[in-house]
Amino acid sequence: MYSTTGFTRGQIDRLVLLIRDLQNAGYSLAYPPSLGLRKSIIITLTYLRRNHTQEDLADRYATSQPTISRTIAAMTPALADATADWIPVADDLDPDVPLIIDETLLPCWSWADIPDLYSGKHHTTGVNVQIAATLSGRLLWVSDPLPGSTHDLTALRTHGVLDTEDLLTIVADKGYIGAGLITPIKKPPGGELTDDQKQFNKELNAIRATIERTIAHLKTWRILHTDYRRPYHTFAQTITAVLGLQFLKLAS
Repeated sequence: MYSTTGFTRGQIDRLVLLIRDLQNAGYSLAYPPSLGLRKSIIITLTYLRRNHTQEDLADRYATSQPTISRTIAAMTPALADATADWIPVADDLDPDVPLIIDETLLPCWSWADIPDLYSGKHHTTGVNVQIAATLSGRLLWVSDPLPGSTHDLTALRTHGVLDTEDLLTIVADKGYIGAGLITPIKKPPGGELTDDQKQFNKELNAIRATIERTIAHLKTWRILHTDYRRPYHTFAQTITAVLGLQFLKLAS
């Protein structure tokens, strides 16, 4: 079970209790009765962790594709709501804790009516999320998604991270130059970097490598790593569900 969902039996038991608490508070949840709550949670976790097609999941769990579709449609928002309290917001970032900031693209299908999804930087379509981690790589915050065409600095401003006065505790890459963060030194036009500047960039890149591992770990949720196939309007809620599950795991 852990290899397909990323959750132990005990952690799944906790999710069952969280969902039941929602239902007891009046939350309307219409998962297929033929599967039951626990199996519906397991199927949805498998979908989020592995991004299997609904047909594959139907074969795996001996049910129909429409039943899998109804399960994912019902349980994804329920998991997002059940774990919402564990998701940090930008205001939760401690200004006294040095951070590394970076972006990543969460890919999705190309939708003709949403051209802003195309990222020239990544040469594909998806959504831009900003990620903050400690210098040791502990995940602290993931932003709400913006269209893939959004520039990194614009995205960071949109999420209010640059409103703090303690920007010199934030390490970032060249995409954030000009915001007052600790960023690599650009080569001057027609010139070269000094040896000290080259050494500074080398040391900074070594620090920044930590967040690349943080992002790679987050994207073991394959739904964030391979093309999102469900309707685009469900993508943000799916991302929220994954983040809630991830931060719940980190807190346990």
